Amino acid sequence: MAAVLVVLAGGAGAVRLTAEAVRAFDSYVSTVEGRLGGEGKPGAVRIEAVNGGSWAVPGGLMHHWRGAALVRGATAAEMLALLRDSDHLDRYYAPEVVSSRALKVNGDAAEIAMRFRKQKVITVVLDAEFDTRAGLVGSGRGYSISRSTHVWQVDRPGLAKERREPEGDDDGYLWRLNSYWSFAETAEGLVIECEAVSLTRDVPAGLGWLVNPVIQALPRESLEFTLKATKKALEVRK
Repeated sequence: MAAVLVVLAGGAGAVRLTAEAVRAFDSYVSTVEGRLGGEGKPGAVRIEAVNGGSWAVPGGLMHHWRGAALVRGATAAEMLALLRDSDHLDRYYAPEVVSSRALKVNGDAAEIAMRFRKQKVITVVLDAEFDTRAGLVGSGRGYSISRSTHVWQVDRPGLAKERREPEGDDDGYLWRLNSYWSFAETAEGLVIECEAVSLTRDVPAGLGWLVNPVIQALPRESLEFTLKATKKALEVRK
């Protein structure tokens, strides 16, 4: 693990986000959003890969995972309130979310700024901004859509010389991240489901056997953490 992250952090060098990678991401999420239809559908409790979890696109790697959980006693209104609590997401999703704040709120829509920290032998800090929309649809059902608009890797976070790397010209840990939530009240409880689609750098030549298992595991681990943290937050709010 240490060898893998050292390779990604330094040995492989910085990489640049290409227009081809962006087009591949945008084209794929358009297909996903067309299937979801803006609402999504609740499913069984699970964490699973979509299209194998990770696959190569020109200039990068795409990742798509989805998962679901059952929260007994929770309501759709409580889930919506949690998702809209933009200024306090770090309360529910620490340590991966360091801070969050709403930049602009307009009814069901909001622009949100967040700082993420991912620690796995080394620590990676990212600043990101998202366009989001969340609401209720029908009785006891709701959705949330979050699309990244900016992602910056932060160099020397917390120090006087902290700075953001040029967007799309960094180590490539994360270039895009879209999340799609659906939730519905059932006789057993509230079923929450989330799909996460992300874009990262590709694997350095000749190191696929070493790096691929880690690259593919990180998106799954992040989604699993998010679902567990959401379930815990809803159980506390009851």
